[in-house]
Amino acid sequence: MRTPVNTEKIQGRRFRKGQSGNPAGRPSGSRNKTTLAVEALFDGEAESLTRKAIEMAMGGDGHALRLCLDRIVPARKDRPVSFDMPKLETAADALKASTAVIEAVACGDLTPSEADELSRVIANFAKVAESADLAERIKRLEQMAENR
Repeated sequence: MRTPVNTEKIQGRRFRKGQSGNPAGRPSGSRNKTTLAVEALFDGEAESLTRKAIEMAMGGDGHALRLCLDRIVPARKDRPVSFDMPKLETAADALKASTAVIEAVACGDLTPSEADELSRVIANFAKVAESADLAERIKRLEQMAENR
C-alpha cells in the first residue's frame, strides 16, 4: 500500500511564499552556466569577430552596419537643455518655473517631451519644498507649545 502524499497547494503555489524547494539556493552573484560557457567561447575571439562585423558592414550588410554604428554612436537618451529656468527656492517658485516651461514650448525653445521632463523635476522640487516647509512650521508650533 502506498503512503498518502500531501498534494495540498498553498495559495496555488507549490511552495510557501518566501520558501523555495532549495533553501540553500543559488549563491548571490553567481552566473549562469550557459553565460559562462558562451563567454569562454568568445574569449580571444572578440577582436576577430569585431573585424568581421566591420568588414560585413563595409560590404553593404545592413544589419552589420547597424550593429557597428550602434556601438560607435549609441542612441542618445538625454541631452542638455539650454533653458533659463527661474530660481527655485520655495514651493511657490514652482508656478513661475512651470509658466516659463510652457512659454518655452510655445516659442519652440523646448520640445513637449523636454517640457514634460522639466515639469516633473519642478513638481518633485515643489513636493520636497512643501515637506520642508511643513516640517519647519510643525517645529515652530511645537516650540510655541513648549513655551506656554
